[in-house]
Amino acid sequence: MTDTAERRDPGRASLSARVRGRTLYPGDEGFEETCSGWLLTVEHRPAVVVEAADALDVAAAVRFAADTGRPVAVQSTGHGASVPADDAVFIATGRLRELSVDPDAGTARIGAGLRWGEVLAATAEHGLVPLCGSSEQVGVMGYLTGGGLPLACRTYGFAAGHVRSLDVVTADGRLRTVSPAREPDLFWAVRGGKSNFGVVVAAEIELLPLRTVYGGGLRYPVEDAGRAAHVLRSYLAWAKEQPEEMSSSVTLMRFPDAPQVPAEFRGRSLVLVRVVCTGDEERAERLVEPLRALGPDEDTCRAMPYPEITGIYQDPRNPVMAHLRSALTYELDEEAVAELVSFIDPAAPGGPFPGIELRHLGGALDRPPARPHAVSTQGAAFHLWLRMPAPPERADEVRRTADEVLRRLRRWDTGAQLPGFQFDHDADPARVGRAYTEETYRRLAALKAAYDPDHLFRINHTIAPRTAEGIA
Repeated sequence: MTDTAERRDPGRASLSARVRGRTLYPGDEGFEETCSGWLLTVEHRPAVVVEAADALDVAAAVRFAADTGRPVAVQSTGHGASVPADDAVFIATGRLRELSVDPDAGTARIGAGLRWGEVLAATAEHGLVPLCGSSEQVGVMGYLTGGGLPLACRTYGFAAGHVRSLDVVTADGRLRTVSPAREPDLFWAVRGGKSNFGVVVAAEIELLPLRTVYGGGLRYPVEDAGRAAHVLRSYLAWAKEQPEEMSSSVTLMRFPDAPQVPAEFRGRSLVLVRVVCTGDEERAERLVEPLRALGPDEDTCRAMPYPEITGIYQDPRNPVMAHLRSALTYELDEEAVAELVSFIDPAAPGGPFPGIELRHLGGALDRPPARPHAVSTQGAAFHLWLRMPAPPERADEVRRTADEVLRRLRRWDTGAQLPGFQFDHDADPARVGRAYTEETYRRLAALKAAYDPDHLFRINHTIAPRTAEGIA
């Protein structure tokens, strides 16, 4: 940083003196790289980036933002990027890499810069594992504060319910440790309220004594709409009969006949069923047998070490340009099957081609957690997720296609969403409320008024601060 730069913006010297980590400004080497995340469709143009070296750096950056009248943005991996962090103080938490395991207590303490793959590797050697999702690349804190929908969700519920405490820097620059015994309202709000209440720098979570699970995928080629309907209809009937130890999803895909698609999938339609069963192998084999009877052309279901479950969904490891949408649905009837199948019908006109995933809910997700949090399925039967490649030249077309998919499925849409699956399209405050019950949203807004009355944390799916009387 030059003397000229300091004279032009005196805040540079002030902020750099407050933190041990790097401070980066537009034009500095590493600025663009640090701002970028996994979801490339959201571009950030902050006023300054703080690569926090520790929790004290985070606190200093938050105080600097308050002093200069700028909002705070926070990012670890950028999987949940939603709102451009323009003119914000952008806190990058990738260097907060604390990780310790207490095998006797069955817990782990995790820094905000870690991804699930790193946590799995450290805990599995003790025969203990966390409730992670489908990708080992996802950052731990964004997942937990969004609620966390584990692969074994029907057995264990949301990952947020297995958090014991959080270290969070609030808008006043204070580092607080919150738990059921210490500031329980804030502890409740952060687990589901995402980054609306502060920057979470560390978490202590419960681990499960689960060395192996039964899991994998079954792939069904679709030659025509009738075959697709039969597989989907059979899956829905099968899922309705499953015990809580069986979690599953079904994905409908149609690949374009294009050179960039691997030859084996080019121009093909597929139905994919994925399963994770926490029961013993023999019982799991019996439960999966009806799916095998449908004649998959690939079947990877087997007993596996728990850390390998993140390979079941084969989520992208590298940053993507994609349009993501979600909804929560009621039970799906024959008319819903027909609508869903129409999107992958090989005889239908082509592209773009949505990947439509339906994750089976219920079970432990529907029971009150031992440590209450702000997340719920609001009684939904399935979580619907669209993930569609969206290069810039096709972005508008892809968005229109996603709109059409959700419009045609509106009859089965509960109107609710999960906070961890709200993306850029859902950033409008009117849509943010869909992630919560009315009572939960009112409570979150009141706590926002108490902990962040000046709305410092608004580069997110923002919850406006409101008291019982109105806007704070």
